[in-house]
Amino acid sequence: LNADSPINEHIVKHGDGVKVVALWVEDATKSFEETTKRGARPFMEPTVEKDEFGEVVRSGIYTYGETVHIFVERKNYNGVFLPGYKEWKSDYNPEPVGLKYIDHMVGNVGWNEMNTWVKWYEDVMGFVNFLSFDDKQIHTEYSALMSKVMSNGNGRIKFPINEPAEGAKRSQIEEYLDFYNGPGVQHIAIATDDIIATVSQLKARGVEFLSAPPKAYYEAIPERLGDHMAMMKEDISELEKLAIMIDADEEGYLLQIFTKPVEDRPTLFYEIIQRMGARGFGAGNFKALFESIEREQELRGTL
Repeated sequence: LNADSPINEHIVKHGDGVKVVALWVEDATKSFEETTKRGARPFMEPTVEKDEFGEVVRSGIYTYGETVHIFVERKNYNGVFLPGYKEWKSDYNPEPVGLKYIDHMVGNVGWNEMNTWVKWYEDVMGFVNFLSFDDKQIHTEYSALMSKVMSNGNGRIKFPINEPAEGAKRSQIEEYLDFYNGPGVQHIAIATDDIIATVSQLKARGVEFLSAPPKAYYEAIPERLGDHMAMMKEDISELEKLAIMIDADEEGYLLQIFTKPVEDRPTLFYEIIQRMGARGFGAGNFKALFESIEREQELRGTL
C-alpha cells in the first residue's frame, strides 16, 4: 500500500476490517443517482473500467462509520473479477471446504444510532426491517445489545445492525467500537450446505472458533426446534462436539458457528451458516453468540 492510500489510512485507524460492502446491481449509475438523491453521501461517482473482457461500471456511497457501499454493474463483463485482474495460478491448491456465498453482514453502530441507520436503509436503499431483537431478549447479567435486521426486496441481502444497550459492564458492541475506533462491520457470514464437514475441515486447518455453549443449550434443542425436529438430519452430539449452534424460525432451522476475531483487535470475525428452510435468525442463537463473545471478553479482561 502507498502511504497516502485511503485504505492505508483506514488500516492505521481501524486495523484489519471491512471498508467496502459491494452490491451487484443492474445499473450502477442509476443506483448512485437515486441513493444520493435520497440523501446518501457520495463516495465515488459512476466510473467505467475496461479491459479485453468488457467493461464494468462502479459507483459508491457512504454508510455507517467509514464503511462504503460500492454498486457494481457487470452485465457487459466476462472476466475473472474486475478489469485489470488476471487469473492466479499457484501450486498451492487446497481442497474447497464447501463455502458458497455471503449470507449476511453485520454492522455495529454507536449508542442510539441503530434506528438512524435503520431509517437510512429504508429511505435511501429501499430495504425493510424484517426482524428485531431488543435488550430484553439479548442480555446477560453484565451487558446487553439491540439489533434490527435490514433486507432488500427479494431477501437475498441481509444487514443486521447492532447497537449497545445499558448493562452493568461494557458490552461487546462497546468493545468493538472502542477497538475499531468507530462503527463498522462486525462479522461476515458465509453459507455452506454441510456445516459439519465445513467446520471439521476448517478446524483441521487451524481456524479457531468461539467456545461451545453450555450443555444445557444442546439439551434444549428439541424444545427450541419444536416441529422442525422431525426434519433435522444432524446428530446433536456431533453439533455439540464441534460447538455448532442450532435454532429455528417459523420456516425451518439454521446452524451457525462463529470464529474468534481474525486479528489481535477484538473486532472482525466470521460466521459459518447453514440454512435448512429458516430465513431469519433465532433469538436463542443470537443470545448464545452474545454469551460466547462475552466469555472471550472476560478472558481478555475487557468486560
